[in-house]
Amino acid sequence: MKKLAGCVVFLAVLGGCFLMPGGAGGSQAAAGRERTALLKKYMPLAAADGAVKVAVVRNLSAGDHTKQFLEGCVSEGQALGFTVDTFITDGDDAKCQAALAEAIGKDYDGLILSHGGGAYTYNALKPAVDKGMAVVTFDSVPYPNGDPAGQILRGVTSTAQDDAKLAYLSLQALVKSFETDGRPLRVIRAWMGPGIPPLDRRQLTYDQYVRAGAIVEAALAAPSDFANPRAGTQAALAALLPLHPEGTVDAIWGSYDELAKGCLDALDAAGRKDIKLISIDISNDDISLMLSHADVWVSTTAADPKLIGIVDMRILAAKFAGESTPDTYNFDVQEIKTTVLNSSITMANIAAVRYGWGAEKGVFDRYGWMADIKDAAVR
Repeated sequence: MKKLAGCVVFLAVLGGCFLMPGGAGGSQAAAGRERTALLKKYMPLAAADGAVKVAVVRNLSAGDHTKQFLEGCVSEGQALGFTVDTFITDGDDAKCQAALAEAIGKDYDGLILSHGGGAYTYNALKPAVDKGMAVVTFDSVPYPNGDPAGQILRGVTSTAQDDAKLAYLSLQALVKSFETDGRPLRVIRAWMGPGIPPLDRRQLTYDQYVRAGAIVEAALAAPSDFANPRAGTQAALAALLPLHPEGTVDAIWGSYDELAKGCLDALDAAGRKDIKLISIDISNDDISLMLSHADVWVSTTAADPKLIGIVDMRILAAKFAGESTPDTYNFDVQEIKTTVLNSSITMANIAAVRYGWGAEKGVFDRYGWMADIKDAAVR
């Protein structure tokens, strides 16, 4: 496994079989040879050396949401016969840039970047594009100086959740949760930035609610250390709560689930159940906490993080195969109320209680060559 300086190797999937001929082992080895031949047929440049190698860099902490995103990347890469190395840089922009530079200097054929900072993503990825690597990003803005009015880095597909809809649905859920006799809601905002593209985009919608008089911000709870947003937000809110006694704050808007969990920890430690929590993003850990604190955590709005990883890998594969790919792609999002959840619900079966969840499972998966490669893996 390749290791990048300053990064933690989180998970690696290595393709290939080392079984002796004959029996099941011989069949698997034959399938491996067939799949390698198909890779060379459909993506000859990437598979020229007999293997297609992908680096996935995630610039967030190693929470449950991160785990599921990386599982999506790895499972889809494995199904396609790729070697996939994944790295976490803990929200440390310097480590992220160093990881990208070292990955670009290695023999990877493609790169997926998650949560690169707006100020440097374009410049950090340009050497990869210049080198001929295929590049896909998630919640990373490959525009010069992070300005979406500029020209996206040519050849890169930038994916994201529909952040405007995420913020709108979560804030609508917040507003609908209270009857305030016409006064604005008193809200503590859990947020970190600026410079984190998805949170910056969500903030724009939040600001509209403030300007319209629907919300008045009582306080901002922000972690000082982006590498540990949950603990940092817990500490920030714990310091704020004594300044806001019961009856003076209605709710907390958690613009990212790790921040929301930090807020929940602080509320729990202080014995405060008078402040409701509305969040963005979802994971198995979130579902468990929503159920165990149903009187506080009212709802969340999200897309499936594993599906995001799967689709990002498919787009990268399409680039390897010379398919036309879009400059941008936004994942649809949905609100999930705590009241629809129960102890049997996980990220694997959440569609049972939320109609339409995971509806994008087939997106970018309709290429004949992709089916051929995947079928070779199971024969």
